[in-house]
Amino acid sequence: METYLVGGAVRDRLLGLPIREKDWVVVGASPQDMLDQGFKQVGKDFPVFLHPTTKDEYALARTERKTGHGYKGFAFHTSTDVTLEQDLKRRDLTINAMAETADGSLIDPYHGQQDLNAGLLRHVSPAFAEDPVRILRVARFAAAFAKWGFKVAHRTNSLMRKMVDDGEVSHLVAERVWAELIKALATDSPQQFFTVLRGCNALAVLFPEIDREYPRDWRTHGDKPGIAALEALHHSVSYSEDPRLRFSVLLQALGENLTQHERIVQAETLCARLRAPNDYTQLALNAIRLERQVGSDIPEDILELMESSGAFKQKGRWRLLLSVYQAAGLIDQQRADKLIATSAAAAGVNAAGLAHRKLSGPALGAAIRTKRLEVIANARL
Repeated sequence: METYLVGGAVRDRLLGLPIREKDWVVVGASPQDMLDQGFKQVGKDFPVFLHPTTKDEYALARTERKTGHGYKGFAFHTSTDVTLEQDLKRRDLTINAMAETADGSLIDPYHGQQDLNAGLLRHVSPAFAEDPVRILRVARFAAAFAKWGFKVAHRTNSLMRKMVDDGEVSHLVAERVWAELIKALATDSPQQFFTVLRGCNALAVLFPEIDREYPRDWRTHGDKPGIAALEALHHSVSYSEDPRLRFSVLLQALGENLTQHERIVQAETLCARLRAPNDYTQLALNAIRLERQVGSDIPEDILELMESSGAFKQKGRWRLLLSVYQAAGLIDQQRADKLIATSAAAAGVNAAGLAHRKLSGPALGAAIRTKRLEVIANARL
């Protein structure tokens, strides 16, 4: 029984990056061997165990065989005679197919360190084509390592294009697409995620709303034109690490030639297809719906902006929307600060403050609204 550190931890150590989590492969052991040593089994499809002390994941060395479409279409085989090299061969990229022994010695049968030094994202074997999630992972790694100049190997990109042509990408479930998207949005160059997907024709399948932003002659265009939505996404990185903000900036910038209603419908369709969480969806939709109001000087517009974005009840949501508009270049810090201060003053107008007027029902609501409009007007935004 031998244990090896594998995958991302090995890669990140060689890159000089902090190691967030450690994954281990165990060779020459059976499930019962692991249980006898106090490990707790958590894997259903194949044996994965939690270390009794560190809670790190330990997986028995395995091979896999394609049995159907999508990422679930696999049969796994674990046995005490499965070697480390066989286990590493089933992995997606060479830079993720390295292992370390207990004394820190590198085991690199597929030349991952060489590709790491060359800034190359290259598939380990033709088996890469069996799992469409790997296309998303390559795009995400391209975004994560863009600052070091990492590129997708030509043959890997060709293989990814063939996977798209064969219809494998169409079998991806929304949850897996969303999970990789969120990880990509958290990188320093999230726009590269979409650029790589475009390069292998997967963008049109997974994100047609973004694919439509490209001119028809994009591939033959000598000087590739910038895509406004992706440039806006890239610009948003300097404002916040919050993926909700970055997602909203991207959607708000889509469809420059569409009407506002068409852009809202487009964003609703995208969010529904990806099964985006409600907080992502609502922030993105509000960013489109209220973009005129955020720059207006009309008190009624400003009050609508505040009421629709939760300024009086959900201050975190309100401030995040203003940050989206800052990142999108629609307002500056001074405008945001004035809107926040004015919303705080307007929030101070409530039923308790008007109790002396003995109003109730619609009349009380109208009085609160009138007084808040006065506060906004006096703020001279």
